[in-house]
Amino acid sequence: MNRDAMKDMLLRMADDVLILAHRHSEWTGLGPLLEEDIAFSSIAQDKLGHAQALFSILHEHFEGAEPDAMAFGRTEQLMRCCHLVELPNGEYDFSLMRHFLFDAAEYVRWTALCESSFEPLAKLALKIRGELKYHLYHAQTWVIQLGAEGSEESKARMQTALRNVWPFALGIFEVRPGDADLVSDGVFPGEDVLRERWIAFVSNVFEKAKLEIPVDASAVLGGRDGYHTEHLGPLLDEMTEVYRQDPSAQW
Repeated sequence: MNRDAMKDMLLRMADDVLILAHRHSEWTGLGPLLEEDIAFSSIAQDKLGHAQALFSILHEHFEGAEPDAMAFGRTEQLMRCCHLVELPNGEYDFSLMRHFLFDAAEYVRWTALCESSFEPLAKLALKIRGELKYHLYHAQTWVIQLGAEGSEESKARMQTALRNVWPFALGIFEVRPGDADLVSDGVFPGEDVLRERWIAFVSNVFEKAKLEIPVDASAVLGGRDGYHTEHLGPLLDEMTEVYRQDPSAQW
């Protein structure tokens, strides 16, 4: 197994859910419904758990730092999250569309990883895939309701959100050096294959929602190489404030 490629894959997966968990948590107390405050808070908690599990695999199998140090002790340039998860929440339609597109990608990815040749990841995939079913059900229910079953305004807002989020969502599937080795070793099917499965999945939901996928959109890339939006730095400052006061503290 290409250990560097494996570490890179685990790190970008962990960083994606770590940062999006923080964004989701920002809806607590601010959602349009109390039920949505609870939903986004619960999903955020699950995603933090996914990040911790991935950081633990890095620590136990690849000599990585402790999970807390990986989550809170790295600089912006060492983060490997995609740009999609860094973006501010904006209006609820934007956050909801991001939630749907990201969790659809996660569901496709973790479903494939259930068959991974890397046993620790395959075992974790069985658990995470089950949780993602509920995340995805929540997201796609709202996308369909606000699209096909809502008002003209709600449909227009969801269509605008889809147009704005789509290029960033494509960036989830940025191909990395070493991915070909992981594919040949049976670790995962590759980003191109996952992207095609994801497009097929979301296209079916958007057809039900009467929303149109943007054509000729280019993927927003760079996060996997440590080039981030202007929004990640302030997010990390806030997220790591307590840890940075005393990284050696025992809780």
